[in-house]
Amino acid sequence: MRRFRVTVALVGSAILAAAAVTGTASPGIAGSPVNHGANRTTFALLGDTPYGAVQREQFPALVDKINDDPKVRFVLHAGDIKNGSSLCSDELFADRVALYDTFEDPFVLTPGDNEWIDCHRVRAGGYLPTERLGAVRDFFYPVPGGTLGRRPIQVRSQADSGAHTTYRENVLFQRGHVVFATVHVVGSENDLEPWTGLPGGDQPELRLAEFEARLAAALAWIDHAFDTAEANDAAGVLLMMQAEPTDTPGFSAIRQLVVERSEGFHRPVLLVHGDEHQYEQERSYAGVENLTRLETFGDTATQWLRVTVDVGDPGVFSWTLESL
Repeated sequence: MRRFRVTVALVGSAILAAAAVTGTASPGIAGSPVNHGANRTTFALLGDTPYGAVQREQFPALVDKINDDPKVRFVLHAGDIKNGSSLCSDELFADRVALYDTFEDPFVLTPGDNEWIDCHRVRAGGYLPTERLGAVRDFFYPVPGGTLGRRPIQVRSQADSGAHTTYRENVLFQRGHVVFATVHVVGSENDLEPWTGLPGGDQPELRLAEFEARLAAALAWIDHAFDTAEANDAAGVLLMMQAEPTDTPGFSAIRQLVVERSEGFHRPVLLVHGDEHQYEQERSYAGVENLTRLETFGDTATQWLRVTVDVGDPGVFSWTLESL
């Protein structure tokens, strides 16, 4: 676990209930256009949940709490629908689809490593990860351009882009004059770690081919998100992926492109992820003034982030920490 870089004092859920803890994104660079009076929207941000049997039992109460919030318009989930040791079965996938479909509002998920890469582990079933990735797509993205939730919406899917058409999980939509994009970037070093749990051991050729193809799709989709934002004079960009793109072999190309495109955009960019199970916010991420990293809560079904997009605010993005 990484230690907090920007610390918000949290001493149990009682503090969260006692006072609203807020965060904001870095504002755009001075001189960039700000669209005062434009739309304002609020969404719920989750990640790494439910992470086991206890959280599975708690999750309906979380759904009810979010459904009862009249300002929440959609739900984002930053990946890991289960822990890394539980069985990666079709039955579990079907359960999670049914659970996420109880949200009244559109539910947008980006995959995590626990639901496919880490399925090579013996305790997770010893599955071939690429086979489980196909199952994830079939269960959670049955129709490219759709979402889960009781009131699904149409989103733009990379499957309809004319290139990288396998990657239906990479989606894009616009709300509050902001471009939202999910990008399939996951833990376990983005699939560079060996599949050691497979009968007969790792399959490096298959694994590296998967990594390279998905990386190419991710880079193209990040470019597409920023190109769309620039073409529409958007007030901000939100990128959601499961893992933080650190400067390591599995993520360095992703990180470099996010940095380059954010620097050229000059308006607030929020990089959202999960994976490490702790709330963090980091302004001027990677030295870029208008780029903020936001990690949502994980391994909990009682805490989440309530994020507001307001293009009348110089930072565009702000959030509060919520709990049951």
